[in-house]
Amino acid sequence: MDKLLKLLDTNARLSNAELAVMTGSTEDAVAKQIAAWEKDGVIRAYKALVDWDRTDREYVTAIIELRVTPKRDAGFEAIAQTIAAWEEVESIYLMSGGYDFSIVVTGRTFKEVAMFVANRLSTLDSVVSTATHFVLRRYKEKNVMYAAEEKDEREGF
Repeated sequence: MDKLLKLLDTNARLSNAELAVMTGSTEDAVAKQIAAWEKDGVIRAYKALVDWDRTDREYVTAIIELRVTPKRDAGFEAIAQTIAAWEEVESIYLMSGGYDFSIVVTGRTFKEVAMFVANRLSTLDSVVSTATHFVLRRYKEKNVMYAAEEKDEREGF
């Protein structure tokens, strides 16, 4: 059933009938498996991948590297749960390497994101340092290419 999960991850709008044909299963078996995965938390949500640059919504996305000192009894979990609860935070990942967390944050302006980092994130007791990187353009997300209709004349040298 790994194939079924991959198909759903690629296109969650496929019908159970289509999924059954693609996996060589029955509609009933597909429906039961999906229901079991939803119940067990394997499938966490169904979401559309929106190209916000094609809308009139003003926003900015930043990826923030965060170094922390983990709490003695709670480790990284308590810090992660606190940060994950904030509305601005889209994603948070525990990382290996030079920093502890990678956080994806969205705001209306660069200043709004900067104020989030300065006033909320960096004031946490455990935070040692932050590094904020603003996303300038998306090329691919979740295996979906963002079509570049307007070619920058400086590209292709």
